[in-house]
Amino acid sequence: MIKIFTTDKVKTLDQYTIQNEPINSISLIERAATIFMREFTRRYSKQNRIIVFAGPGNNGADALAIARLLQDEGYRVESFLFNPKESLSVDCELNKQRLEEMETVYFTEVITDFSAPELNEHDIIIDGLFGSGLNRPLEGGYAAVVDYINKSEATVVSIDIPSGLFGEDNRSNNPNSIISADLTLTFQFPKLAFLLSENASYVGEWKVLEIGLHPDIIENTETPYSLVSEDDIVGTFPSRKRFSHKGTYGHALLIAGSQGKMGAAVLSAQACLRSGAGLITTHIPKRGELIMQTSFPEAMLSLDENKEHFSSFPDLNPYTAIGIGPGLGQNSETFCALEKLIQACHKPLVLDADALNIIAANESLMKQIPAHSILTPHPKEFDRLTDNSDCDYERLIKAQNFAMEHEVNVVLKGAFTATCTASGNIYFNNSGNPGMATAGSGDVLTGIILGLLTQGLEPEVAAIAGVFLHGTAGDLASAFHSEESMIASDIIEMIGKAFKQLK
Repeated sequence: MIKIFTTDKVKTLDQYTIQNEPINSISLIERAATIFMREFTRRYSKQNRIIVFAGPGNNGADALAIARLLQDEGYRVESFLFNPKESLSVDCELNKQRLEEMETVYFTEVITDFSAPELNEHDIIIDGLFGSGLNRPLEGGYAAVVDYINKSEATVVSIDIPSGLFGEDNRSNNPNSIISADLTLTFQFPKLAFLLSENASYVGEWKVLEIGLHPDIIENTETPYSLVSEDDIVGTFPSRKRFSHKGTYGHALLIAGSQGKMGAAVLSAQACLRSGAGLITTHIPKRGELIMQTSFPEAMLSLDENKEHFSSFPDLNPYTAIGIGPGLGQNSETFCALEKLIQACHKPLVLDADALNIIAANESLMKQIPAHSILTPHPKEFDRLTDNSDCDYERLIKAQNFAMEHEVNVVLKGAFTATCTASGNIYFNNSGNPGMATAGSGDVLTGIILGLLTQGLEPEVAAIAGVFLHGTAGDLASAFHSEESMIASDIIEMIGKAFKQLK
């Protein structure tokens, strides 16, 4: 797992590294600047003019060091240091002196008036005005500089974090006073803000640069936030034994489908069996029998008493894990049947789609959800469970609290799907692509998680690994079909290749 630390802990990590590597502060800045410079030179040509904007703190110190290193590499660099209070950090002052000592340098320290250079689409701006420690919106001259940069046609590359952006919660920020970067090269680990949709236009593309902060402090400093990588998933899935049989890998019960929505049941059932479950029984309305038997002959059927919607459920004892929700509908009989199911269920349970919408409409039912269940809402479904959120950060904190309060796992779907666990931890997913924003993709995810639960994975592990497997299959499908033409069944077809990649 890649730990994600809140910005109030970053100074502690830096200071520990300085004291225990040991390395002095200016040398740590030089190391970070060198790594940034190497990534920058890999991406951008010497034909471009580079304009560096540095602030008075250590983000400015990074920027001035980068300006010097780029000039040493033969780039045409112009640097502006904004110092209206005539007070620089120690490291910024030292890097200013180092830059000024170069034989040929275009350097301007801005104390009062700023004579702005004319910018064009061929220029590259390196933004080093302010770093991740900022806790109030930029105002006055700094806000004017941000506006000037954002209105230019130049490419903008931010150091560590776009200037003006807070590392976590930006609800009190001024959106007009934040740099809109094309690329953010961040140090050691991503900032939480990078994973939230409201900040995408500020952060642009982002990449983590490893700068060698001390591993002991990273390991020993607790944080609820982690970014899941492929290495974390390898070895998660149960291996197959020579003398095993279909019963060895569990029997899933999927309750899904209603009139006009049988496709959701088919997709989810296929994904479940493709994910390794030994057996699956799909409980569906009677009218869906021909559709399911024709579309997916590997599934066994349990037919509801009602022709068109879910109104009753079979004996739960034969099943290892249960999933409910895809295409379920919200008939009044379905409300009653879901309540009875939740009260009777003592098996691992996945709740999705209309199952969540029904729970949202019945507050007493919410309190009856079995502990350790997995809920897989998209943002609007989660808002119905709680109340409307103004931004992803607010919704994320609500999901974290909801998971702890109800002792469940909440899989909050999105670009970096966040699995919030009963212990308060949040695991962001790092696989997948925009092509997965297609009808039925969520039904496939429900099936995958149900398939992993059925094989005996603990609910928290099944949720995290299932989300990553789903995203990996989506990435493989995108590579084959393109993001634009992907459909949900393409994801199912790539689950096998995803397993091979992750095993």
